[in-house]
Amino acid sequence: MSYRDTYEKWLASPALSEAERAELKAISNDDKEIESRFFAPLEFGTAGLRGTMCVGLHQMNVHVIRHATQAFAEVILAEGPDAVKKGVAVCHDCRNHGREFAEEVCSVMAGNGIPTRIFDALRPTPEVSFAIREYGCIAGVNVTASHNPKEYNGYKVYWADGAQLPPHHADAIAKKMGEIDIFDGIKRMDYAEAVKAGLVTIMGGETDEKFLANVMGQATDKAVVAKVADQFKMVYTPFHGTGHKLIPEALKRLGMKHVICVPEQMVLDGNFPTVVSPNPENPEGFALAIELADKEGADFILGSDPDADRIGLMVRGKDGKFIVLTGNQTGVLLLDYVIGAKKRMGTLPANAVALKTIVTTEMARKVCEVNGVKMFDTFTGFKFMAEKKNALEEAGEGKVIFSYEESYGYMLGDYVRDKDAVTASLVASEMAAWYYDRGMTLYDALQELYVKYGDYQEKTLNLVMPGLDGLQKMAQLMADLRAQPPVEIAGVAVKEQKDYKDGSVVTVSSGARGQMELKGSNVLRYELSDGTSLIVRPSGTEPKVKVYILTSGASKAECTDKVAKYAAWAETLKK
Repeated sequence: MSYRDTYEKWLASPALSEAERAELKAISNDDKEIESRFFAPLEFGTAGLRGTMCVGLHQMNVHVIRHATQAFAEVILAEGPDAVKKGVAVCHDCRNHGREFAEEVCSVMAGNGIPTRIFDALRPTPEVSFAIREYGCIAGVNVTASHNPKEYNGYKVYWADGAQLPPHHADAIAKKMGEIDIFDGIKRMDYAEAVKAGLVTIMGGETDEKFLANVMGQATDKAVVAKVADQFKMVYTPFHGTGHKLIPEALKRLGMKHVICVPEQMVLDGNFPTVVSPNPENPEGFALAIELADKEGADFILGSDPDADRIGLMVRGKDGKFIVLTGNQTGVLLLDYVIGAKKRMGTLPANAVALKTIVTTEMARKVCEVNGVKMFDTFTGFKFMAEKKNALEEAGEGKVIFSYEESYGYMLGDYVRDKDAVTASLVASEMAAWYYDRGMTLYDALQELYVKYGDYQEKTLNLVMPGLDGLQKMAQLMADLRAQPPVEIAGVAVKEQKDYKDGSVVTVSSGARGQMELKGSNVLRYELSDGTSLIVRPSGTEPKVKVYILTSGASKAECTDKVAKYAAWAETLKK
């Protein structure tokens, strides 16, 4: 069926509302717009779905939500009646249409005889992971597009362990979506009727309390917080999102007396009116927080993204001005602090383990080596860290105390299997208070770690490949690199070529081939003779190829020079 045929099918469907039909009629003379909306379905992967909100097959709307949910329901039904009884936990963030989409999930699940538990209002992403585990659900759905611009929404899917969907279940849902008609194949019960029939249970403050009790269990040194609480000031922003309630509450329970919230950004709003992008990775989003911190004399700023699964920190630099910490830097600070705090309190497990992704700084490995903690790498995505944590702990091979990725996500404790801004905010604030007691900012602390562990620097480049041919360009780039693997990059010899697709390792000097433990992901890695690692990976959710530069050196200047040199090489990949 051509995109024009699909457009006409949608236009004629009685499933569309009059407003939806009018929206489609308005683009009847715009062939390019019709093609962009109907050329193909949104691809369902292990991260679920993500797209812009408008009417169309390649967009996020109630019809696509129903279609994905019907497919997911059939995957659950195939697990048998015991799995069905366990039900599905449902959550949404602050984005436009979030509640509407979440209730549609419940309606379709109910139409298939599957009970759901839905929060009474928006909640942080980690709380749906927690709810799945706490209530013994078979699965979960979270309506969120994380830190994407306001035009986006998404559909994240979880399995019984509280982690995002494993690949075989994602594949099963994608296959079902290909078999089910988007309009005629949907079984659905009216939401209010589903509530009345007992197929929908509303979760509220009682679940928050259970979640927060676990979060507070991650506090290691409340005494130091009490010691500095009268003087220590911090600024917090939820970027109009779901962290607005539980993060300030957790910090209050920790003993923080001066958590100053950015009032304009405490307003829940899916249009994110005060920021260009609600992403804690972007320093410009912190303008209001910096203004408030300067006015109040705070040294520490913490922000959580709209679905409250990631945090970004800003700290005062040498000149007293605020600088943003990278996800790698924050992760290293937290890792070093968690190990140190547990050692001081005598709670560090004998077989302590930390996890990071393959694109995360190697400085984390050095921190672990120096402190006698094991470090394991996983593929990008917390589902893989959850999988590794489960495997290690079930086999008695280690106790995972901390997991993180460079893109500002951190996971602690045993009660969630996803990145968690609520717990990370608690531990990061305790850490800032501990260093404050020593007369140090987190910037000072980071410089101290560079002295202790060596200089490291990282940079991620996003090679954006938009348009309908973007996916082909991305695939071609990866194919070209595999067909002719580089033996030198920017004049520096490549020691090893690693391909995580088949797990192969090639030693360039001898041609010898070996095998890695990790395989099954479309990622290439080059280990260079100067100690730098370069990783090339297509994004799973956006039209871009990511290039990660991980380097170390005898000084900060040496690291900076290496990063600049390899960044210039990365830019040539776009041509």
